[in-house]
Amino acid sequence: MNSAERQQLLDDIRRWSQELGFADIGIASIDLGADETRLQAWLAAGFHGELGYMARHGARRTRPALLVPGTVSCISARLDYWPARAADPQATLARGDLGYVSRYALGRDYHKVMRNRLAKLCRRIEAAIGPFGHRVFSDSAPVMEKALARNAGLGWIGKHTNLIHRDAGSYFFLGEIYLDIELPVSQPASAHCGSCSACLPACPTGAIVAPYRVDARRCISYLTIESKGAIPHEFRKAIGNRIYGCDDCLAVCPWNKFAQTGRETKLAAREDLRAPSLADLARLDDAAFRARFTKSPVKRIGRDRFVRNVLIAIGNSGDAALAEEAMRLLDDESPLVRGAAAWALSQLLERGEFSALAAKAVRAERDETVRAEWLLAG
Repeated sequence: MNSAERQQLLDDIRRWSQELGFADIGIASIDLGADETRLQAWLAAGFHGELGYMARHGARRTRPALLVPGTVSCISARLDYWPARAADPQATLARGDLGYVSRYALGRDYHKVMRNRLAKLCRRIEAAIGPFGHRVFSDSAPVMEKALARNAGLGWIGKHTNLIHRDAGSYFFLGEIYLDIELPVSQPASAHCGSCSACLPACPTGAIVAPYRVDARRCISYLTIESKGAIPHEFRKAIGNRIYGCDDCLAVCPWNKFAQTGRETKLAAREDLRAPSLADLARLDDAAFRARFTKSPVKRIGRDRFVRNVLIAIGNSGDAALAEEAMRLLDDESPLVRGAAAWALSQLLERGEFSALAAKAVRAERDETVRAEWLLAG
């Protein structure tokens, strides 16, 4: 294609993307040399914690043509998700008997929604120009999606390391199409955080260790979603009632006053996740968990990790009535759940009552990890 034909194709792609429900698209330069240097420094500091996949793929993450040979362009797409019917975040966080679920996870799992929409866009391109090499992504492969979105003009990377759009804040999903067609590259977005650093002190666990630098091992989203083991004691109180993810750094960002309400009905907030009861969630067995969270991003962490999170929130609730739920889970099959139940009871019971219970439990408990939990809490 000549330059005029490439521009016409780009104009058509923009029109098709709007028809498919995308809020915006841009064409990213795939030169990520500076981002590769920053990634290597972040990995060397150990900030990725259990996220071994961040280091596993080497340069394929920062060099798109190594991941998908023949790639010369990247379409970066934005899909807004701010939920129209979500409960007020601060009101939910202030209620010790309720659980807080990150706003992005209140609806259906976005990964499939985004990839299906991108695949439809590819079919329209193919109908116009014939077969072409491509691959679609949505947080599904070693792709530097925020850096590519920045290159595509969809926003700048803020001090909390999330993407910020001047007219849409940060409550949106990203998706990418790697393709072997050369398209006119968009102008990268300029940064507009200025002197604002509201996101740094807003992080409950101090995960934003410096502007533009996050230690994932301290991040509540990492601790409640990615971490497979017991949550470190030093972070448990700070987690509060956040049972799946955290939005605090986004909530204080002044640019999010421009957040756009999501138009995709599949991503609309589910009623049972808007402000769920901790007592109800603590009673979920594996079958009930799977049924309740079918098609939800929450499902991927599994029942045991989810109930672990719920028990941390119960321990932070200050509600002695919830001790009954933790007591019942002391006999759970999962050591992860039993350990979290022990900690919750240490926070809710009177010292003498808990010490007697701990002495009995330590003698009976055969799992060393759970025994250590009791001993540390007692």
